[in-house]
Amino acid sequence: MPPYEAVLFDKDGTLFDFAATWGNWTRELVHDLGGGDPARARDLALAIGYDLERAGFAPESPVIAHTPVEIAEALLPLLPGAAAGELVERMNALSAAATQVPVGDLALILDGLRGRGLRLGLVTNDAEAPARAHLARAGVLERFDFVAGSDSGFGAKPDPGPLLAFARLEGLRPDRVVMVGDSRHDLQAGRAAGMATVGVLTGLADRAALSSLADAVLPDIGHLAGWLDVMAAR
Repeated sequence: MPPYEAVLFDKDGTLFDFAATWGNWTRELVHDLGGGDPARARDLALAIGYDLERAGFAPESPVIAHTPVEIAEALLPLLPGAAAGELVERMNALSAAATQVPVGDLALILDGLRGRGLRLGLVTNDAEAPARAHLARAGVLERFDFVAGSDSGFGAKPDPGPLLAFARLEGLRPDRVVMVGDSRHDLQAGRAAGMATVGVLTGLADRAALSSLADAVLPDIGHLAGWLDVMAAR
């Protein structure tokens, strides 16, 4: 019997190229909130770790791995009178409409994994509704047995709660699940849940940042099947 029975994916930076997707979203968000004032848009961008001129994220940007609520908390000091709940709703609406850039042929990759008898799940710190919208637009929502966002009631990474919820609902031992992600939050959650952890380099973290928390670091999820073959042969 192969050593693993399921694969649990992060979304942004794992299934979808992070910089290509969320750079555009961040620019649209801060210009929208800035109300046509370039200086205000720049200050809002810097508050969430994005440089509009350089078109790049700072390593500590909350956009990379945090929840919409946490991103809103970083913006609110620059938005006097704004309500946190309304801001999160506004962000989620923009998120649901964001154009995602897949890291490869997701349907082919996911079908290959399902063809091995593996169950598939997704845990993201994005909200659940935008996550489902992104997967549906990419034509792969039905490939997943489980989809959870930071607002699904299981907690948010790096807490292992949503990962353990997947294992529990699918009737799996955590050590039979592989958590795949592009950030330390993903891998910390996987380790805390007792799962195998695989890092991918399609986000903003490099190999050095991920390797201490990962059983393997791969270029992208297209290499996952090969790694699973190696593990099954041991």
